Amino acid sequence: MAKAKPATEIDWENLGFDYMDLPYRFLAHYQNGKWDDGELTEDGTLHISEGSTGLHYGQADFEGLKAYRTKDGSINLFRPDQNAKRMTRSCARLLMPAFPEDKFVAAVKKVVAANADYVPPYGTGGTLYLRPLMIGVGGTIGVHPADEYIFTIFAMPVGAYYKGGLKPTNFTTSYYDRAAPHGTGQSKVGGNYGGSLLPGDQAHKAGYSDVIYLDPATHTKIEEAGSANFFGITADNEFVTPKSDSILPSITKYSLLYLAENRLGLTAIEGDVFIDDLDRFKEAGAMGTAAVIAPIGGIEYKDQLHVFYSETEVAPITKKLYNELTGIQFGDVEAPEGWIQKVEV
Repeated sequence: MAKAKPATEIDWENLGFDYMDLPYRFLAHYQNGKWDDGELTEDGTLHISEGSTGLHYGQADFEGLKAYRTKDGSINLFRPDQNAKRMTRSCARLLMPAFPEDKFVAAVKKVVAANADYVPPYGTGGTLYLRPLMIGVGGTIGVHPADEYIFTIFAMPVGAYYKGGLKPTNFTTSYYDRAAPHGTGQSKVGGNYGGSLLPGDQAHKAGYSDVIYLDPATHTKIEEAGSANFFGITADNEFVTPKSDSILPSITKYSLLYLAENRLGLTAIEGDVFIDDLDRFKEAGAMGTAAVIAPIGGIEYKDQLHVFYSETEVAPITKKLYNELTGIQFGDVEAPEGWIQKVEV
């Protein structure tokens, strides 16, 4: 696998969301009941047994977060402690030994510092995307937890999610379920995403940006929007997002719930969002690490397209929320206490 080109040769204005083999990543091993200290390595290939549970039984989880170049040239991390906590919960669901949360954050900072030249310049809209990953490894063929694990963090520069600016797109509902009742929907595990590939592909071929998943028990309530969380804004200025044990607890979602209430004066609500009651919302969107906010123009359900604010223009409150959150991440807006951690280079 070829190494990424030198940072001085990268076209920062035209980055996609693609894997790059950067110079350094973090790698730690769990053996004999404990984690080693881990270290930075230049080897981007994982060497694992063919009997690894991560390959056969889906004993694997991951995270996603970003590093941001600020106007003064320093580097911000946005709430990495929350990614560490969420990965701990995902590990518990799969009977995997969590990597210590303080060491998780320290390892993230090491990877960013080691690859600092690849953090895109301020103003390009690009960021350094980080992918912490844990998998069960070793020679385990029975259906039970592995005795050995690998924890790694790799990184790559990615471009602004929206080429040409923030724009609404349309979503469609699906026959398929994202997660089962009482399943792994609340955990960031690989199996949740493997099952989404087919419905996502069908949505794209039909001209939609992604799938709105309904609750698996009754198919009457919105749960997630593709691989992101859904939100709607009512005429009474309520910021509403679904509440369910099957939904991944998005760090972006909980950040926007706080900002909607404390910065924009909205009423923040987690509750049921019924698919046949979309008229209550004047704006809608999806929220997650990659896109921050993806405005939803309309949702197709039973061959009818329900349009919210507009299919072509970003709604005003959605735009304010996007600007507030990205302003915090890039250091242009004051952050709530503890939300930003600096990377020392």
